[in-house]
Amino acid sequence: MKLNVSSYRWAQLTFLSLWPVLLCAQSSDLPRNLADCKNGWQSCDRSGLNESELADVASSEHRRNVASCRSGYDSCDRSKLTELENIALAVADHQQNVSNCKNGTTPCDPSRLTQFEARESSMAEQQRNIGNCQDGYDACDRSKLIAPQLMAVDAAWRQRNLSNCTSGWTCDRSVLTASETAVVNRADHQRNAENCQRGWGDCDRSKLTATEARQTAFAEHQRNFSNCKAGEETCDYLNLTLQETKALSDAEHKRNYAACRTGYGYCDLYRLTAEETRSIRAHGSPSE
Repeated sequence: MKLNVSSYRWAQLTFLSLWPVLLCAQSSDLPRNLADCKNGWQSCDRSGLNESELADVASSEHRRNVASCRSGYDSCDRSKLTELENIALAVADHQQNVSNCKNGTTPCDPSRLTQFEARESSMAEQQRNIGNCQDGYDACDRSKLIAPQLMAVDAAWRQRNLSNCTSGWTCDRSVLTASETAVVNRADHQRNAENCQRGWGDCDRSKLTATEARQTAFAEHQRNFSNCKAGEETCDYLNLTLQETKALSDAEHKRNYAACRTGYGYCDLYRLTAEETRSIRAHGSPSE
């Protein structure tokens, strides 16, 4: 019997010693639980909230419902809105519908528009259609255009077609006037000459004038010389003049001497002159 009483007392002492720890753990969970409830999370335990905290949670739920209704979410419960909130929501919904109808976006319910709003929406739709037709968009409906609008749209299309032809893009050359065709031909010729001089693939040398052919040959020679100076594999040494070949040789000799003297870069000691070799050895060769 004494053993049982002693064990009971030890259990009491153990529980009392752990009680502050349990209270501390429970108190640390309270703010997190309140935050979970205010955020509407499933981890919320309302049984652990006092009246003030329950009021805060209810206020948060109400604000969240108002936001859902304003955003048009399915979670909106209009029955929980106040009279003023329902009125404000109705005004916002109407304004959004008017804006959608005028901008041609969805959702748009024309039946909810006033007579004045419907006229404005119709005028905005007409202007959008005119713009689509003038810009050549697929959304264009020519059947809704009147004669002056059709003339303006056709003029815009001809100007756009001329611009495309002049730029070398896809176009309909069959509808060009004689003067427009001449402009396009000159642009084609100039573009071909520039392509040839720049070494671009879309070049037809047979269409070059004698002057343009000489300019193209000079540009090609200069590009090749630059490639050779840069040590690029596209260099064609056979097309260099004697003067250019000597200039490249002198530049390479200077580069090689600097590399051997400083120890930076590729160095070929066998291409050094006797004087250069002595100079490097006198100062100590980093390449050796």
